Amino acid sequence: MGKNTSKDDFSRFSNIGYEDFRDMAKDESLSRYEKVGFPDAYRAGKEKLIFDDMCSKLPALERKESFILDIGSGCSDLPRFLIERATQKSQRLVLIDSAEMLDQLPVNPNVRKIPARYPDCPEFLEEYRGKFDAIITYSVIQYVFAEGNIFDFLDKSLQLLAPGGGMLIGDIPNLSMRKRFFASENGVAHHRQFTGSDETPLVTFNCLESRNIDDSVVLALISRARAAGFHSFILPQASNLPMANRREDLLLVRP
Repeated sequence: MGKNTSKDDFSRFSNIGYEDFRDMAKDESLSRYEKVGFPDAYRAGKEKLIFDDMCSKLPALERKESFILDIGSGCSDLPRFLIERATQKSQRLVLIDSAEMLDQLPVNPNVRKIPARYPDCPEFLEEYRGKFDAIITYSVIQYVFAEGNIFDFLDKSLQLLAPGGGMLIGDIPNLSMRKRFFASENGVAHHRQFTGSDETPLVTFNCLESRNIDDSVVLALISRARAAGFHSFILPQASNLPMANRREDLLLVRP
């Protein structure tokens, strides 16, 4: 993973996938944030803010006895907050990820861990069809887009929602949004402050960039969900989140 690389450098977490995360989960030289693909500077001390933003968008996380699914749980603080909330609110919580990731998380009577590569888990999909009040998949969809079938992921996930249930596809790294930000005066100032230099970030529009989610992908997900009968919304992240200037969320609701 490049042990001498700066903690703020995202490059060492680029072009990774499911199998890489399994290996990273077992690497004791990595922090819990690095194991899920983030430098410590972007997640340490900030995941409670992320959790609060999740709760503001998924009311079921605040209700007693809700049934919650977290897809691609990872092993950072976020699933631990979900576990704590499940205990406080007598909720049922299902965490699905590799066994290596799930082994990093505490055992709890309110929690069921499913070691599987989602959505390649037909028995799980059949068992929980139409059951969940809330589904969370946070900082995950970009890996689905790069390695799998993003529409298959969406279709199968929506089928798991109970009536009135909501799915949050969170922390989407939208390349179009990132370009718009770094082409702006605020983006240039942010870049210069972060890098400590006077350079202007290089931004190129109207070019093909494979393996990256952009506006077309986000809007296609919205369109597909609406065509299937689900209310669908693009939501901004709370301004105090570490990447709110270049990432956004989707909320999909079964009427």
